[in-house]
Amino acid sequence: MQLGVNLGYWGLGLTAEDQLAIVKEAERLDYSVVWTAEAYGSDAATVLGWLAGQTSKIGLGSAIFQIPARSAAMTAMTAATIDQISDGRFRLGLGTSGPQVSEGWHGVRFGKQLLLRTREYVDVVRKALARERLEYHGESIDLPLPNGPGKALKLTIGTVQDEVPIYIAAIGPNNVKLVGEIADGWLPMFFSPEHIGEFTPLLEEGAAKSGRSLDNFDIAPSVNTLIADDIESARDVMRPFIGLYIGGMGSKDKNFYNELVKRYGFEEAAEKVQDLYLTGHKDEACAAIPAELIDLVCLAGTRDVVKERMRAFKDAGVGTLSVTPVTFTRDERLEQLRVVAAIRDEI
Repeated sequence: MQLGVNLGYWGLGLTAEDQLAIVKEAERLDYSVVWTAEAYGSDAATVLGWLAGQTSKIGLGSAIFQIPARSAAMTAMTAATIDQISDGRFRLGLGTSGPQVSEGWHGVRFGKQLLLRTREYVDVVRKALARERLEYHGESIDLPLPNGPGKALKLTIGTVQDEVPIYIAAIGPNNVKLVGEIADGWLPMFFSPEHIGEFTPLLEEGAAKSGRSLDNFDIAPSVNTLIADDIESARDVMRPFIGLYIGGMGSKDKNFYNELVKRYGFEEAAEKVQDLYLTGHKDEACAAIPAELIDLVCLAGTRDVVKERMRAFKDAGVGTLSVTPVTFTRDERLEQLRVVAAIRDEI
């Protein structure tokens, strides 16, 4: 099992110098990849391009590029550019984001994105990166547009890698099947090693549909991490993030993260957290998150506790465990990376 580090969103708390120090330390410690994210603040591509010129061996991944934010051709252009700048170190992570961001920020209807649009989007990205002329007539993407001056063009630059690996963020059952069918890796959120048995058949079903093997498929969850002597304090640090997602990331009727933890067996808690969060009682919502749920989806607690949890992730078939140190200073995050790397070497 390799390690990755997820920087999350740029510009929230740490300076550019701080973030670069974290990435360079991760590279020194043989972390395999650094991921960056985007929502409605910093974009991921700019950060990755900046990091590409200041690193030499660590992989650079988007977790994720938002599908509603870019045309498939634009994503292919960006992927090829970063792959060239980094000398073949780019991993393309894609996701639909949620309906609030898609429709409220990008002005793109969410509707069929989860399956149809994602499938066609990846088809076009792969076609473009292979430097084929872009002629594609699907339900959500039509290239070139009919009855106009457009022509079938092809990407003028190539990639260093023969194929840029494509990862997809997904948590719903049908979307996980799609990941197994069309992607090279999976970026799950709130991943539970104990529930891998619910996801493996979905990935295998998708792979079987496209007639391929999952032998080199990479399960690459990002996991909030805090190694500390006081496990209760470590859990409390995780509560606001989990509360935001299962309580407030979406509406009462459509919250993918809330649905996920219900499938993990926390139906009553998920309902309570969401009700409290959506009525403005955020502190109470976070306090209502069960310790068992935090322990399931985070790396929080003493070094021995985290070591056992990392072993569980490895045993579940995780290929790249990407940690997000939940601390407030650069030095604290650097120390977390060092301890996690030492644990990796022990297991």
